[in-house]
Amino acid sequence: MLFMTNIQIFVKSCDFSSKKHMKQRRKNKDGTPYINHPLEVANLISEVGKVNDVIPLTAAVLHDTVEDTNTTYSELVETFNKEIADVVMETTDDKSLPKIERKKLQVEHAKHISDYAKLVKIADKISNLKDTVLDPPDWDKDVKVGYAIWSKAVVDNMRGVNKELEQRFDYWYNELLTRNGYNMAEIDCNKILEEYYNSMK
Repeated sequence: MLFMTNIQIFVKSCDFSSKKHMKQRRKNKDGTPYINHPLEVANLISEVGKVNDVIPLTAAVLHDTVEDTNTTYSELVETFNKEIADVVMETTDDKSLPKIERKKLQVEHAKHISDYAKLVKIADKISNLKDTVLDPPDWDKDVKVGYAIWSKAVVDNMRGVNKELEQRFDYWYNELLTRNGYNMAEIDCNKILEEYYNSMK
């Protein structure tokens, strides 16, 4: 790969990801183009988190390419670089595992991933929670709340990396629970999380 400036790397990631996700749509009512999501994740890291490092910003744009398209790790290394590819892999679920196992592993692995990957994961959870509040998929209330509590379990294992992103996550977490009639002081998170996992069996 020829030398590229940081802005060239980032712009290339936008082009690469838009082509990879071209035929995919979000699971919201409007079925918006999937590329809106990774671009929003990158924007959250930059605008809310005040992070201008090309590595997490580029990894954010690419974070679902291996998990949800035919992109490979070696392709990311060759097209970008190993450091960016490694961050993408830290945020990638193993789709060969059952869904319930993938969900539980995300909570556990969140403790051990790099700070770059934590930025991407927290921004990803913000984007998903916000969409679940403002333009929700066709989920019933219990699934929405279970998803929010699971997301918080993941984010709680990454706290300390970026206060602004964590506060933005907390805002949308509280919004989702409040809008679905839950009292923050009385909610039994462990019980709801277990029910959320059981719903996947």
